[in-house]
Amino acid sequence: MCSFRCFFVQQFMAQEVYHIPALLPQSMEALGLRPGGIYIDATLGGGGHSRAIVSSLGEVGHLYSIDQDCEAIARVTASERFTPVHGNFRYLENYTDYFGITGRVDGILADLGVSFHHFDDASRGFSFRADGPLDMRMNPAAKRTAADIVATADEAELARLFKIYGEIRQAGRLARALVAARSTDPIITTARLAEVASKFVSPAREKKELAQIFQSLRIAVNGEMEALEAFLEQTVRVLRPGGRLAVITYHSLEDRMVKNFMRTGRTDGEVEKDIFGRSESPLRPLSSKAIVPDESEIESNPRSRSAKLRVAVKISPDNE
Repeated sequence: MCSFRCFFVQQFMAQEVYHIPALLPQSMEALGLRPGGIYIDATLGGGGHSRAIVSSLGEVGHLYSIDQDCEAIARVTASERFTPVHGNFRYLENYTDYFGITGRVDGILADLGVSFHHFDDASRGFSFRADGPLDMRMNPAAKRTAADIVATADEAELARLFKIYGEIRQAGRLARALVAARSTDPIITTARLAEVASKFVSPAREKKELAQIFQSLRIAVNGEMEALEAFLEQTVRVLRPGGRLAVITYHSLEDRMVKNFMRTGRTDGEVEKDIFGRSESPLRPLSSKAIVPDESEIESNPRSRSAKLRVAVKISPDNE
């Protein structure tokens, strides 16, 4: 007879998959899963990583999965071994305090990628590949959309976010063109934004550079860099000594923040030392290099191409 846990896993995994998780086996290995452990999937998304974690848990293990998108939360059901949390991972410690697990968590996983569902659903406005409202909110209840930013940000602010968040070469010229274009015809759809932006991308790299422009606005709309910094800083307090932090990034800005944090305990990479000159970083990276997809994974899931997994362990006081 199927156990309750087996039944739950079957029900959870029977949900329609709308996202293929990147680096799945590597992520599970990175977490060092224990049947009785407490784990957090900070980015539930399509549920691929959460399904794999739940399937490895025993009768007393537990997974808490966080997502700010109500659609992601609506696709799963709570159980004795699984708790979905509707919220932003920037408030991680609030949730762990509420559940009484702060300082007791064995592993935290965060996949910072956008779900296939978000890109493929034109009504969410994340992609230039289909026309739709210029939205890009991960949390549909949030007030500010990408259209709002394009409509109200001044030229300098637009140029800054395109340069920093998208590494756009012609950030200034693009910002100037958007300000001029919005004065005669509001930029409220993905097609309209792509129309204006396409004049400032290389024909040979059109898709990549348009994706970077859309990425810039998405990061700004959702406050992704601020949320990531807040999340990372809280992971140290949430993990138990010896607990592991695994983060999958997709662009250089967030990867740099994660690498710096795992190495120094600070997202800016500044090394803090004690009076003896020893580093006070609370984490120890398990490798100096990021784990990346192999050719077979990229072939079966092209969207994993830019994924990088970094893993660190919280240092035990006995090992300081």
